[in-house]
Amino acid sequence: MENKENVEVLEKEEKSECKEKKKKLIKNKDKELIEKLTKENEELIKKVQYAQAELINYRKRKDEEVLNFKKFCNQDLITELIVVVDNFERAIKLDDNDLTDELSKFLDGFKMMYSELSGILRKFGVEEINNVGKPFNSLEEEALMTDNVPDMDDDVVVEVLLKGYKLNGRVIRPASVKVNKK
Repeated sequence: MENKENVEVLEKEEKSECKEKKKKLIKNKDKELIEKLTKENEELIKKVQYAQAELINYRKRKDEEVLNFKKFCNQDLITELIVVVDNFERAIKLDDNDLTDELSKFLDGFKMMYSELSGILRKFGVEEINNVGKPFNSLEEEALMTDNVPDMDDDVVVEVLLKGYKLNGRVIRPASVKVNKK
């Protein structure tokens, strides 16, 4: 009987050892699975974060493009209108004293139209480039002529020959100028 009991005890111990081994295997497999799932989860989180960053950057680029489009959408029209403004300025420069009263009244109408047109252009962000007496700036001006004025420094704008214009800070037509050279 004792043998039988020993056998039963041994069988129980073997079963117990088997159960423990199974538990260890299951725990090891669970750990491996957990590690695998954790790595996959981290990779997916990185991908989601990358996609979110890309979306934010895309929105910023689009917002900037829309803003620039709004700022400069009238550039072609304004460039054409500047030529009209130039012609108004030429007409207004006529000597008012040598004109007849009728022609002088006509010129006053030109002055009013010029004033309104200049106001509209300013309203839409157009500003004149007028750097007379300031150092020559090749980003805003193009030198067409030079002059030798003794009391002025070198590379200073002496005269504006044709006005330049900026639209919201961007040069749309550089000023044509005369620059001092000694």
